[in-house]
Amino acid sequence: MKIHEFQAKQLFREAGIAVPRGIVAETPEAAAAAFKELGGPLAVVKAQIHAGGRGKGTIATNPAQRGVELVKSAEAAQKAAAGMLGHPLVTIQTGAGGQTVRRIYVEEGCDIARELYLGIVVDRASASPVLMVSTEGGMNIEEVAEKTPELIFKAAFDPDSGLQPYQCRVLAQKLGLTGASVRSAEKMFRSICKLFVDLDCSLAEINPLVVTGSGDLIALDGKVTFDDNAMFRHPNLMEFRDTAEEDPNELRAGKAGLSYVQLEGNIGCLVNGAGLAMSTMDLIKLHGGQPANFLDVGGGAKTDQVTEAFRILLGDPNVKAVLVNIFGGIMQCTTIASAILESYKSVGFNVPLVVRLEGTEVEQGRKMLAESGVNIISAEGLTDAAKKVVAAAGAA
Repeated sequence: MKIHEFQAKQLFREAGIAVPRGIVAETPEAAAAAFKELGGPLAVVKAQIHAGGRGKGTIATNPAQRGVELVKSAEAAQKAAAGMLGHPLVTIQTGAGGQTVRRIYVEEGCDIARELYLGIVVDRASASPVLMVSTEGGMNIEEVAEKTPELIFKAAFDPDSGLQPYQCRVLAQKLGLTGASVRSAEKMFRSICKLFVDLDCSLAEINPLVVTGSGDLIALDGKVTFDDNAMFRHPNLMEFRDTAEEDPNELRAGKAGLSYVQLEGNIGCLVNGAGLAMSTMDLIKLHGGQPANFLDVGGGAKTDQVTEAFRILLGDPNVKAVLVNIFGGIMQCTTIASAILESYKSVGFNVPLVVRLEGTEVEQGRKMLAESGVNIISAEGLTDAAKKVVAAAGAA
């Protein structure tokens, strides 16, 4: 689950991590009032969407308008907010359509001496969370990792004991921090590592992490993502969820217990198992097609879940054909065949449907589909299925 910058900074503040003062606004007038309340000579107006790259992003209706604007008056804050609110912001992470800005964050100015980077993720190779820091703050960290990986410094830490003081000192030295900045860094590094573990985060990032003229470290930005599988432990965090930032189909699929990711192709995929789903999409691409989605119904999907999956797939106007690719392990092929036929009765198939079944009770499942009278294209093997669905989509 993703949250907005202002929400991440609320959590940072509660964890003892220094952040600038800021006020959320949903109207241009509220942005002007926020500037006055902050009382400084300048402030920053930031669009709040679930995507990075806002500072370099542009408003689709006005490319001259950025997603982050420095302002020096209440009038300028109001104008900047008016240019963002209600308009789609396009960044490197949103796609061409952008994401609509529904609220902005007005934040006080900061005395910036240096910009650093800080991030925490789970490293599967070391089976532990890893704190990463870099002198290249304000940059796209992926670009830094690709071009100058030697500028990224890492420290794996134990979730129970947390980041150790000596690790903080080593990282501070590599960042070139001295004096009071080292003490400030130790406090921040250990606090955010604790927050990461305590809240079951999958990502915690500060970019840029700034060093002020007085040597203090302040989180000038904040990005936090939580592990969805751990949200039952944190019901209080669910109030941070902004469903307006989520894809409607992905939200709908989640409620049905389906794993779904919207893509930009024209071939709908209904598969059981994440690995099989990825292989299915790869083969569709290999044979010249474009997947419209990733959809994993899981190993124990019921008829109502499969029916809802078809509703989601067929509700996408871009879908010109659907491939059902099922390996019956836990799920029997007869069960999926029954679900397909029930779905046909309740939903109807308005595009070609290619079905590939393998596994438990596969012969009985194929026989059920063949004798149903429903117009279904049967496939033998993954390659055959991919070729047939690509051809069907091209002919539709």
